[in-house]
Amino acid sequence: MPPRRAEPPFHMTEMIEAEPAFAGRLLERLADPAGPAARLAHELRSAAELGRPILVTGCGTSEHGAIAAVEILREALYAIGLSGSPGRAGTPVAIQAFEAALEGELAGPGGVVIGISHEGGTWATNQALERARAARAHVALITVSDRSPGAALADIVVTTDEMDESWCHTVGYSSPLIAASAIAGHLTGRPITARAATAALRVGLTEAEVRRTETIVDRLADIERLIVIGSGADRAAARELVLKVEEGTHIPAAMRDLETMLHGHLPATDARTGLVLVLADTSTGADARIRRASDVLRAASEIGIRSASILAARYAPTLDPTLTPAGRLIVPASPGLPPAIGALLGTVVPLQLLAERLARARGVDPDPMRRDDPLYLRAAGAAG
Repeated sequence: MPPRRAEPPFHMTEMIEAEPAFAGRLLERLADPAGPAARLAHELRSAAELGRPILVTGCGTSEHGAIAAVEILREALYAIGLSGSPGRAGTPVAIQAFEAALEGELAGPGGVVIGISHEGGTWATNQALERARAARAHVALITVSDRSPGAALADIVVTTDEMDESWCHTVGYSSPLIAASAIAGHLTGRPITARAATAALRVGLTEAEVRRTETIVDRLADIERLIVIGSGADRAAARELVLKVEEGTHIPAAMRDLETMLHGHLPATDARTGLVLVLADTSTGADARIRRASDVLRAASEIGIRSASILAARYAPTLDPTLTPAGRLIVPASPGLPPAIGALLGTVVPLQLLAERLARARGVDPDPMRRDDPLYLRAAGAAG
């Protein structure tokens, strides 16, 4: 049966276009030196100074927000001379909410657990917050409203105030990134300006950039499977692109870490496979990342995989354009933003617009995530 078609614009489209202005409004609200973002920054600084656990948790898009928030907070803590290295006490760590909920004790006294939940009703995230409360950790939640089940479990609630109208969340991904950026600004004493954030979130929205996105989509529209590759802070964006593609276009997709792709995964690919490299993080290890990314793309080219990229402008002259025959989207440098924040905010619209245009090309309405299909509605009900 051919896919059911819907005429754009979708709610997903509208939310993508609204994100830059939304970011500015949110940053202005969270700049209050006595507000929840500032209070959470104080708790994080105290935990880091004492070497206490700092955990960030969520499910789905919110899990990717948690992974991204960890990168942002690590960068901020490192900037003020506190631990930002993996494995060191007081360094933020991301943990999937269901796995966190299975722990007998989460973080413990003096630790900090931050939940991310767009609507504050995700049961696994809320169970993780309950575990943290029982362990006498400081509990915080980044969410739309302070009137949700999750908010009732938190000592500090950082509200984002604007909700997605599409099940295929866009603001639900960008809002925790913006909130974490505001918290990082309170930590470092160098706030992220609304101007810098909105400029980063406008990447991909010009007419020329939309055309480049549509060109990539034309070359990937008939693939049977998509692989998305990322490294560093880009791993969060790569995971989110995979989720958006599966939610919004129904194409099977998988995320691979940059080096992992070369360790057993190539035999499952062929000329019907598409690949998108997300490489916007220009922090430590940038030269090694671009070299290894070139190796991966050369291997993909030999197999006939159709490759595209979402690429920092710094990398564009170095990466052979013949290795990305499906096209490339360029993320310019973001003056005034630390590297992790610049990469994460700069890839928000390119990854979401790529998924949205791919949905259009395949005749799929991305908004309902098949919840308008009785079969998938029953499946959702069966899963509780």
